[in-house]
Amino acid sequence: MKGLDPVTIASIFATAEHAGEKLVDGEDCFVLRIDVGPSVLSSWSDGTAEVIRHGLTGFFSHRSGLLARLEDSQLTRIQSPGAPAMYWETTISSSLSDYRPVPVSSDDNGGVAVVAHAGRSTAHLARFGVGVRAPRVVTRMEEEWTIDDVVFDVPGLGPDAFIPPEEVRRTRFYDAMAAGGGGGK
Repeated sequence: MKGLDPVTIASIFATAEHAGEKLVDGEDCFVLRIDVGPSVLSSWSDGTAEVIRHGLTGFFSHRSGLLARLEDSQLTRIQSPGAPAMYWETTISSSLSDYRPVPVSSDDNGGVAVVAHAGRSTAHLARFGVGVRAPRVVTRMEEEWTIDDVVFDVPGLGPDAFIPPEEVRRTRFYDAMAAGGGGGK
């Protein structure tokens, strides 16, 4: 599977279930769905907020195998002591396009990944509650986006953290000093 980040997309949907077929932007797609399990949902919850449901749906082109659309939805129940429960439902749908091959590394291995360079994302945020007089409130945001440059193995950028570029430069400087290299740029 390939997508915006092919390795991440493949690992996310590796255990997904087939959820049918659908036409997406004129492309015949197979649909894969993965829902977060109860133990993980419980770990995301705290005293006032309970994540009830979180799921991810991927629509993959039959022709190319590329990710055509990604939908992410979550339902959260929030209740402060003595107050009625409020529910927040968020849904983000992103259509991906303009796939191009991108070199994965700068060495001579010649590996490439096919990466989407454009798309459109729509986010819906809905608030509703039990016993609340106000009607369901929905906020919608939409964005078209493009990617100019794709770089893999960025120093300081990892799955768990982002180290600002200045700190990466400072660390390289001190590492060079410790190795006796003088630390020049």
